Amino acid sequence: MKFLDLKNWNRKELFYFFREYEQPFFNICANVDVTSLVKFTKERNISFFKASLYLSLKAANEIEPFRYRIRENKVIVHEVIDGGSTVLNDDETFSFSYFDYDPNFKKFEEKATKELERIASQEKSVNPADERDDLIHYSMIPWISFTSFAHARKPGKEDSVPKIVFGKYTEQNDLIKMPVSVEVHHSLMDGIHVGKFFEFFQVYLNSPEKYLM
Repeated sequence: MKFLDLKNWNRKELFYFFREYEQPFFNICANVDVTSLVKFTKERNISFFKASLYLSLKAANEIEPFRYRIRENKVIVHEVIDGGSTVLNDDETFSFSYFDYDPNFKKFEEKATKELERIASQEKSVNPADERDDLIHYSMIPWISFTSFAHARKPGKEDSVPKIVFGKYTEQNDLIKMPVSVEVHHSLMDGIHVGKFFEFFQVYLNSPEKYLM
């Protein structure tokens, strides 16, 4: 972890400009092509949830602004960011779970399996891990192919953690598309950075055999 040199940052003026906003987040929703990933995970009996979470974390970790976090008037640059995701419980409530990123998918998958087993075996409780900002906050909405998304937020709470939501994938003209919502703090990044995330994520989705083996 290190601090960003704000004085020499080319976005310094934009950082301070958006710091004054009451609601400084912006959200972009787009469809990604998951045709290859759906086929690959079904053929190899791999969890689509774990695979898509891993590939999106891989993309986010490779774009530096996704690892920026605001603490007071400074910007931290995390070396690695992990995933915090909602997981559905049997009684239709949900729990928060945490998945450590690992460049090796097999190691990531093993740790993710243990985390899901831990969540399933313990008494349900809300543990949002507010003390951590080295995360991407994920939600899964596999029942709806949404076109827009808005998050619940605590008023006045300083928060700069990106939020990513996966929706229901559907077949469209022989392709399988999945809506993805990406919400980020405008003091830390712009549309070009979210565009790069979608670009990197799509590259990984197109060749799962290259990144998941």
